[in-house]
Amino acid sequence: MLARMLAMVKPYPAACNESSACTAKTVITCPCGHRHQEVKCLASSSNPTPSRPELKCDDECLRLERNKRLAAALNIDPTSHTNDHVPYSDTTLRLFKENLAWAETQEREFRVFSKSPSEARLRYKPMPNHQRQFLHVLAEDYGLESKSEDIEPYRYVVVWKGSKFVSAPTKTLAQCVKIRETQAAEAAAAAAANSRAPTPPPAIITEPFNAFLLTSPRFGLTLDDVESALKADLASQSSAFNFTTTFLPSDEILIRASAHYSSFLTPTAVEQALQTMKPRLDSTIKRLDVAGNILLCHVDANEQISRREDISRNDASGWSAVAGRAAAKRDDEKTEMPAASASGSSGKRLLLGLKKKKVEMKREKSWTEQLGGDVEC
Repeated sequence: MLARMLAMVKPYPAACNESSACTAKTVITCPCGHRHQEVKCLASSSNPTPSRPELKCDDECLRLERNKRLAAALNIDPTSHTNDHVPYSDTTLRLFKENLAWAETQEREFRVFSKSPSEARLRYKPMPNHQRQFLHVLAEDYGLESKSEDIEPYRYVVVWKGSKFVSAPTKTLAQCVKIRETQAAEAAAAAAANSRAPTPPPAIITEPFNAFLLTSPRFGLTLDDVESALKADLASQSSAFNFTTTFLPSDEILIRASAHYSSFLTPTAVEQALQTMKPRLDSTIKRLDVAGNILLCHVDANEQISRREDISRNDASGWSAVAGRAAAKRDDEKTEMPAASASGSSGKRLLLGLKKKKVEMKREKSWTEQLGGDVEC
């Protein structure tokens, strides 16, 4: 037992011979620190900082940096933020549970292969049909390419990195199986509770906002004027959205926000991002007199507005303001008339019992009376 413990102790490394290049391994990283690679140290007393190969950031580094900026814009803490998204198909999870130990070994091999920049191809030994099926569906979930070659019983699977591969999923298959079991238990509990409780009325599904709507635009305003006025404000979210400005038949201006495919934004997250941007855009629009107001709205693929933000304040410009002031003036006149009559009668004596003389209107004679009855039929 003691001999085994001594064998497990790592010996202390001997001091480096600084007269020659050091052959020990050191780790270099990319600028963002996500990628790591072991290289020879090559340092010596004559060359303390030798030149080493530069490790550049890849697509996965760019994706992580983009998600970090997006999380900062939405005030999301990536360390505490969790989700129940399952990046694997139901077939993958089913085959994983049928042969758990063997499937976990293949998953570990897939992850090592995905993280290795030098490996581009995997060739498996011949195996049964159900095991080859698991490798194919797992490769599809990873974004890898796969195919089977040769004939039975020598048929085997080949896996390689194609153009659509980015990185391995962040969750393991075991974690996703637990997530699905938790979701199934919650669904069963909710179904049992609903069977005992009375059926509630159907909930009204509201579509999340995905665009801005400028109402009462300034006379003679063009799309170039709108884009130049809001260019600085919209550029703050250019990494996550692509904004398109169009005129609607109702003379309103639509600014549609389309999320980039790589940002992985849900419709609810798009609405939250637009709500965060709205105060800044509203200030710019009022300062530059671009339009009367800015609203959030939901627009479909045909640029038809199905839902718009409900605001209680009146528009402060255009014909609506003129009509509002005119209506207020008429209401003031109606309220002042009874007050004036009441104040006028307070300083005078009223004569009671006198009636106003009716003015008799002279009736015109008919054409038969004007002829004196001398009419022949």
